[in-house]
Amino acid sequence: MLTPSLEDYLEEIYRFSLSRDAVRVTDISNRLKVALPSVTKALYKLRNENYIKYERYGEIKLTDRGKELGSYLVTRNQLLQEFLALICSKCNFAAEAEAMEHYLSTATINAIKILVEFMNSDANWQQAFYDFMAEGGAGENKDGEG
Repeated sequence: MLTPSLEDYLEEIYRFSLSRDAVRVTDISNRLKVALPSVTKALYKLRNENYIKYERYGEIKLTDRGKELGSYLVTRNQLLQEFLALICSKCNFAAEAEAMEHYLSTATINAIKILVEFMNSDANWQQAFYDFMAEGGAGENKDGEG
């Protein structure tokens, strides 16, 4: 099991791999706003766990295992952002999803996925929820604190 920090590295490598042939240490450093030595250290850990292929000063390539987990991490992040939008959260979706994603169990992620699929499939339920929110919902006040 990867640490939240290593998940972030793998997630970004996967994102880069979708649009580029080559992923470099500087790409990750710039995206995550971390020092080059920190990236290199993380890359060696990911390599040792067989998520990537990497040699110093070389390109970073995902293994099949890395592609599989990277895809899951990106999908999980997108799911949580969609969930936050559907529940009308007044937050920065990307930042909030990042805060949530590493600490929710797989069972909770799967439950959220089912709820999101349900909400998207039933316009009546979705509209009833939005109407409830517009009417002040469960005691929520105007600043989003309930």
